[in-house]
Amino acid sequence: MSNFDSTKLSLKSVLDQIVEGKIQLPDFQRGWVWDDEHIRSLLVSIARDFPIGSIMLLEAGGQARFQIRPVEGIELTTGASKVERLILDGQQRLTSLAQVLRLNQPVKTKDSQKREVERYYYIDIEKALSGNSNLEDAIIGVDGSKTLKKNFGREVVLDLSTEVMEFAQFHFPCSQILNSDRWEEGLMAYNQNIFARYMKFRSEILNRFRDYLIPIIDLKKENTKEAVCLVFEKVNTGGVPLSVFELVTASYAADGFNLRDDWYGSTERNIEGRKKKLATKPLLNEIEPTDFLQGISLFYSYDRQLKDLASGKTSKEATAVGAKREQVLSLPLTAYQQGADRLTAGFLVAERFLRMEGFRNPKYLPYRSQLVPLASVLVQLGDRWLEPIIYKKIARWFWCGVFGELYGGAIETRIALDMVDLLAWIEKPDTQEPATVIAAGFQGSRLDTLRTRTSAAYRGLYVLLQRDGAQDFFWKARMVDLDHDECAIDIHHIFPSEWCKSSGIPDRISNAIVNKTAISYKANRMIGKKAPSQYLEQLKNNPQVQNTKDEQDGILRSHLIEPSLLRSDDFQQFYERRKQELTRLIEKAMGKAVVVASAEVPPEDAVEDDASE
Repeated sequence: MSNFDSTKLSLKSVLDQIVEGKIQLPDFQRGWVWDDEHIRSLLVSIARDFPIGSIMLLEAGGQARFQIRPVEGIELTTGASKVERLILDGQQRLTSLAQVLRLNQPVKTKDSQKREVERYYYIDIEKALSGNSNLEDAIIGVDGSKTLKKNFGREVVLDLSTEVMEFAQFHFPCSQILNSDRWEEGLMAYNQNIFARYMKFRSEILNRFRDYLIPIIDLKKENTKEAVCLVFEKVNTGGVPLSVFELVTASYAADGFNLRDDWYGSTERNIEGRKKKLATKPLLNEIEPTDFLQGISLFYSYDRQLKDLASGKTSKEATAVGAKREQVLSLPLTAYQQGADRLTAGFLVAERFLRMEGFRNPKYLPYRSQLVPLASVLVQLGDRWLEPIIYKKIARWFWCGVFGELYGGAIETRIALDMVDLLAWIEKPDTQEPATVIAAGFQGSRLDTLRTRTSAAYRGLYVLLQRDGAQDFFWKARMVDLDHDECAIDIHHIFPSEWCKSSGIPDRISNAIVNKTAISYKANRMIGKKAPSQYLEQLKNNPQVQNTKDEQDGILRSHLIEPSLLRSDDFQQFYERRKQELTRLIEKAMGKAVVVASAEVPPEDAVEDDASE
């Protein structure tokens, strides 16, 4: 049985239903945005009896319940008809036509320079009668005062400000197209001699609007909410894509729950909002509402899976754990209400884990998306996540995701697999490792191609070095103990880029992460373009530093740098030695060996170096 019907309705019938409130919009539809040129083009198409495309409507009253609103500009009166259909595709066309043909007020639109303007639309009767090719010039828009001006508004070239002026200029108002009785009586009284000419216009042009049929695709109310949302996105190719959050917000609003307030907060309603609560922790400042909904989906589907298995269902029969778009769209309001506080707490615990692993600055967080399964798992574990054996497994999974660079791109399937696998691995030691731990493989040659901080592995190395006690060249203190903003800590070259160029070392090598480390602006200024042997000596003897050679060697080794190779300006040996040390650091974090050689070439970052480095 088909989930839709197709038919044709007259333009007048559709607009009547819009004005009466029988046809309205689901509140996830964005505002009306068509400009003056699009509106006039639409009117010309109907006047020439050209197709303007089909309209997709959804029968109201099914499980796909959304908050609704009238088409923009329509004010429904008390006792208006009950909504029967919702517009899924065709909002811009129907709103434009309703405002132009059914409302006796200026249309708020935009001109060719995207400036907001008001327009009344008219048809120059004589031009319209001179042939279809002239209809584009015949249909015009005048300003809110019903005049057309030129010379920067100083000269009025057309005045239609009164009905008498409309008769005199022989311009027909588009707001009268579907019912012109009153206007015709006025024209007859004004000048009977031109009435026959007008009747020809009515027959040739106006009747095209009155007889115009619009193809309608009518989705039946039996369609599920997620199906309706997905259909909407498929047909909404001309508009700005809607997020899952906007679609779910409209759905929950039908049940009286304001998801936007719950997430963003509201000063008017004295609601703090979860985003603000999470943003008190800098590492959680970038969490998106869609991330949060994915976490709720994991909770909901995981709980259902456990219940299914407990009831005797097989693993194939049980609910699949997931956070895919369609699963998020199908979340009932009760799932959100029951899981939101738990997940909020889970993200806050995830922030504790991140800090324990060395993260301080959100710009060095490898993947925001990896926090979704992390927070979900930590909630399920409660305080047990701090137990050494469990913590070690979570940390290993986390760093495998980072250095395996597995959380970029489409990650919905990985999120779900990791939650289930990680929990099973924690609860049952003999269980297979999570898919991310198994799949993660870091190739040693990847260190040669890591050049910018956009890479997850690049950020991961930066954090690990600081976590393990890297000290600043100038301040001597551990990087994690310094104020990153006050000391302007950033990633800089160890062998300066200018020195490398003068020594014939290619940019692709000198800009690799092997030749970079985090230091303060004070240290970086003293380094400048000098050879390492020079700047090390200057740093050691600086009155504000006063390092012994052994102290300076200890600082360099905290960055996995062999001091003797820096003092001898031996870039080649330095590079190979540090690459080996960074490899060991990664292996320790991942709990598995780095791949020495592979047929697959590792991804390469852009050659261009970050301006701040």
